[in-house]
Amino acid sequence: MESDPLHTVLVERLGCRYPIIQTAMGWVSEPALVAASTEAGAFGFLAAAVMTPKEAATKIAAVRAATARPFGVNFHMFQPGATEIVDLILANRDQVRAVSFGRGPDKSMITRFRQAGILCIPTVGALKHAQKMQELGVDMITVQGGEGGGHTGSVPTTILLPQVLDAVRVPVIAAGGMADGRALAAALAYGAAGIAMGTRFLMTRESPVADAAKTRYQKAGTDDIVLTTKLDGLPHRMLRTDFVDRLATASSLSMWLRAFECALAMKRHTGASWSELLQSARDMQKHGAATLPQALLAAAVPTLIRRAIIEGQPENGVMATGLVAGRLVDLPTCRELIDRIVADAQTRIAALTGANTIGSAA
Repeated sequence: MESDPLHTVLVERLGCRYPIIQTAMGWVSEPALVAASTEAGAFGFLAAAVMTPKEAATKIAAVRAATARPFGVNFHMFQPGATEIVDLILANRDQVRAVSFGRGPDKSMITRFRQAGILCIPTVGALKHAQKMQELGVDMITVQGGEGGGHTGSVPTTILLPQVLDAVRVPVIAAGGMADGRALAAALAYGAAGIAMGTRFLMTRESPVADAAKTRYQKAGTDDIVLTTKLDGLPHRMLRTDFVDRLATASSLSMWLRAFECALAMKRHTGASWSELLQSARDMQKHGAATLPQALLAAAVPTLIRRAIIEGQPENGVMATGLVAGRLVDLPTCRELIDRIVADAQTRIAALTGANTIGSAA
């Protein structure tokens, strides 16, 4: 019997039907989107990195109530309440199959997850970070090329993906510019175990993004998407808005004021103390060369994203996006999206291999 090229190690280990991951986007990867993408056959990640432990508990329960399929949780070790969220993830290990994160958990924490049967799948934007994560003992690595949204690297996916594939032994997932069946077929041809998509899932019917923001995403062309370090000192890809234009001429004093404003908003939302927020910022500094106001802004950027895309104020916040948004114009349901991607990938792989048919994943 002919093997199914879409039945990869990602499918085997995560328990999803197709090698497609819905990434964790702050305020966007909420229970409705996670459940919808998971039920459609992808593997969804809940974005707990912007949640308090109480919120995370409620929303993990909501995902569990909406689907019996396995899903993942994203978190940061430097967020307020991280220890409680880790305990919460472990307590739900019967259905939480994986965790995703940037640079945060150390080797002992990764070992703790793995001993509980939870897969560790960090996202990296540089070869050296992929190699470091392998040394720490992670199970898979999501490689996000510079086309990706939010904080991103400088190396395009077409260069970074083969670099990492040649350098590590663990399965690799391709991200940054992924949106359709062509991308899935291409990623598998490179040797990846699947693809991860953020912006494409942001632009679905189940996404909680406000209609005003969805309209802005639909109307944006690639020339409307910029990469800037003005927000918090790190490369950040977003839609160009009045807020982003104001960043270009911002003084150091305005950066401090904006850092304070964002930190205050985050404090109100999470209930964290000033000392906890300051410690979170200092922990972020350990992972880069950011100044304190830059680190405070990095810790509070989610509040600017929430203002723009969830509260529907695009001109007063940050609309993080991958470059791929410049060619996306529709808002399908998650099921319509996944079915379309899978059918397209199967057709393209069959055309390349000369096969008559490609069976659907079990």
